[in-house]
This record gives sequence, structure tokens and C-alpha cells, in this order.
Amino acid sequence: MSLTLSDIVLNSLTLIFALLSYLMYKQYSRVNAENIQLIKSEAEKESLIKKEALLAAQDAVKAERERLTEDTKERRQEFARTEEKLVKRENIVDEKLQSISEREAKLEKQKDELYSRENELSDLIQKEVQELERISGLTTDEAKSLLLDRLKQDLQQEANQLIRENEMHIKEISDQKAKEILTTVMQRCLIDQVVESTVSVVQLPSDEMKGRIIGREGRNIRTLETLTGVDLIIDDTPEAVVLSCFDPVKREIAKTALEKLVLDGRIHPVRIEEMVEKSKNEIEQKIFREGENAALDMGVLNLHKELIKTLGRLYYRTSYGQNVLKHSLEVGHIAGMIASEIGADVSIAKRAGLLHDIGKAVDQTQEGTHIELGVELARKYGEKEAVIHAIEAHHDDVTANTIEAVLVKLADAVSAGRPGSRRDTLEIYIKRLQKLEEIATSYEGIKQSFAVQAGREVRVIVQPDKFDDVSSAKLARDISKRIEDELDYPGQIRVTVVREVRVTEVAK
Repeated sequence: MSLTLSDIVLNSLTLIFALLSYLMYKQYSRVNAENIQLIKSEAEKESLIKKEALLAAQDAVKAERERLTEDTKERRQEFARTEEKLVKRENIVDEKLQSISEREAKLEKQKDELYSRENELSDLIQKEVQELERISGLTTDEAKSLLLDRLKQDLQQEANQLIRENEMHIKEISDQKAKEILTTVMQRCLIDQVVESTVSVVQLPSDEMKGRIIGREGRNIRTLETLTGVDLIIDDTPEAVVLSCFDPVKREIAKTALEKLVLDGRIHPVRIEEMVEKSKNEIEQKIFREGENAALDMGVLNLHKELIKTLGRLYYRTSYGQNVLKHSLEVGHIAGMIASEIGADVSIAKRAGLLHDIGKAVDQTQEGTHIELGVELARKYGEKEAVIHAIEAHHDDVTANTIEAVLVKLADAVSAGRPGSRRDTLEIYIKRLQKLEEIATSYEGIKQSFAVQAGREVRVIVQPDKFDDVSSAKLARDISKRIEDELDYPGQIRVTVVREVRVTEVAK
């Protein structure tokens, strides 16, 4: 059988298709086998990873379980120790409670015994009082009244005798004494022996601050001394710096500036200059304010501003330990009051009294006495001649030819000479204290004596078996009388007699 071309082509195509199908099947089988092998390999790797993770997780769980077991064991041990401590404390508390209960019982017993003794003592006292009433024939109230009446009579008689003696003494010498006092005050010449404080002390928070005040190579202390004109003394005195200067205003400026620097803590030349300038302004304002207040207090009007400022500088000036501004105010008031009593010019007397020592504000920086400088200032700023003359005559530099000038001189002497206005020397002060104690201990039966309150009081401790209440009062009067006769002192001195009885018993 013969094949046609179409059959040949068809068979060829069929053969080719079969061949291609076979090749594709082979290729698919090979690829599929490779995929299966790859998947199998990845599955094995994943299984290995999961197995390793599982083992790691098991190890972690085991470690955590061991840690928790150890922690639980430690906590149980700690709880056991705490429980043991609590048991011990509970035992101690029980013991203390038992001890307190025993003490309370003991105290109750002692309290009952004390009540019993007190009742017995009250009965004994009552029996003694009844026996005394039977022997004396007087009741307790009657005996008290009788004793008080006799004491009142004795004291009244002694007081009347003292009053009569004093009245007679006063009548005999009153006129003569008054003339002597007035003559002495009016003719008294006060010698200028000024005892002033020339140093100020600034307290420091610590000794470390001294090094900061000195500064590197001393630049801080040199700057402060140069700007203020004050010497700084830094020695072994703990937590203190001493400022030395004869000008009280400069010393006050330096003190204020140093206190501000110490409080601020920043100490260097620039800061020092700022603080010194600030302190100068503050002190100048305070000086003017003090002068203005003094003029207003005195009722002096139309006073020149420069005089007010100079007057305020007296706030930092002392003479004989007395503040010169306060002294000037006192002189003005005294002169004004006397002028009003005798009909003189009150305004001139007050004005001259206030300005009489104004020269002392500048006598440390200018040549001349304080009187010459005061006259110069008053004349320069337009004060009346009557005021200038009173300033010039208050120390007898010229003869006083007006009543107001005499009054200012008198008021100055009274203000300066009154008791307590000016300081005693240390020697006189110590001698007065020694004399006070010597007078007090000169009597028999004195145990101790002390001069206290800077010599304004003497306390005398007596032996209680040698003095009763009446004799103690008499001793106080005798001591005060001797002090009046033998000592010169400012103000008053109080005499206190102490009679103390102490009774001690020991409860067993």
C-alpha cells in the first residue's frame, strides 16, 4: 500500500509530537524530582531548627526552674530568720511589759505608803498646833494676827524714823546743795578726753572665707583697703575680721561692703568696687536721713541740706563713749526747756543746742578744733549770729554774752555729766564691783555675795539658820545704806538678800 504525502506529513508530525511529549515528560520528571529533593532538604533543615529551638527552650525552662527554686529557698530562709527575730522581739516586749507591771505595782505601794505618812504628818502637825494653842491660849489666826501686827509696828516705826531723819537732812542741806549743783554745772569745764571705738568686727561664716577675702596674692584685700581707706586685720581670731580706721564713716562703709561680699560669696576686685560704691550710697542716704530725722525731732526748720548731711555724720561719731548725735539732741531739748521756763528764745536755744557739736563731724578730716569748724560751717551755710555765738561759746572759747549761749553751755554740761551717759574706765568699774561685794560680805552670817547686771544689783546669800525674814529685810536696808554712803555710782543699785532652806529625804 502506497502512502500519500499527507500521510507522511501527518505521521511525521505525530512522531515529532510524541518525541516532544516524551522530552517534556523527561524534563518535567527531572524538575519535579529536584523540587521534591529541595523541599525535602528544607523540611529537614526546618525540623533541625525546630529541634534545636525546642532543646534551647527546654534548657531555658530548666534554668528558670532552678533559679526560681533557689530564690524560693532563699526567701524561705529569710522568712525563717524574720520569724525568729519577731519571736525574740515578742519575748523582749513581754519581758518589758512584765517589768513595767512590777514597777507600777511597786509605785502604787510606795504611793500608798506616802499617803499614809502624809496623813500621819498631818495628824502630828494638828496635834502640835493644838498643843501650842493650849499653851499660849491663842488660836492660830490670833497668833498670826498678833505677829503681823507687831511686825507692822516695828517696820512702821523704823520707816517713820528713817523718813524723819531724811526730811531733817534734806531741809538742812537742800538750799546749799542746790546752789552747789547749779554753780558746778554752769561753771564746769569739760576736758575733751575722747574714748572712741576705732575698730569694727565682721563675723564670717567660716575661716575659709578669710582666704577668699585676701584673694590671690592679696589682690582682694588690697583693693578693699584702697577703695575704703580702712585697714583689714586678719589674724587667728576664729571666724572674724577686724576693720581699723579712725574715720567712723569709712569704717562703716567698709563693714557694710564686706558684709555684702561675704553674704554674696563672689569676692573679686570688680565685685568689691561695686559693693563699696553701693555701700557708700547707702551710708550717704542713711547719714542724710539721720540728720533730717534729728532736725524734725528738734523742730528745727529751714536747715541747709549740707548742714543736715553734716549733722547726720554725727550718728557715727562718739565722744567719751557717748553718741554725739544723741548728745546733740539731748542738749537741744534741755536748752529749749530751760529757755521756755525763763522766757528766753526757745528756737535759738534748740537750734544752737542741736548744732553745738557739728564740728565733730569733720574734725578728723579737717584742721582745727570742733568749735572752730562748727562756727565755720554755721557761718558758711547762713546760720544766725546768735546760733554761731552759742556754738563758739559752749566750751568757753569766747565769753557767752547771750542767755541762749549760756543755756547751751549749761545743757551740754548736764547731758555730758548725768549718770550713765558716758563710760567709766575699766579700773573704776572693777573697783566698784569689788567694793559692792566687800560691803555685802562684811556682815556676819553671809555665805556669798555677787555683783550682777554690770554692777546695778548685788545679790547676798545668807545662812538660813542665822537670819529670818525680818532680819533679812533689815540686812538689805543696812547694805543699801552703806552703798549710798560709801560709793559713787550712776543710777541705782538693787540689793537682793536670798535666804534659802533646802530639805532632802531619800526614799528607799
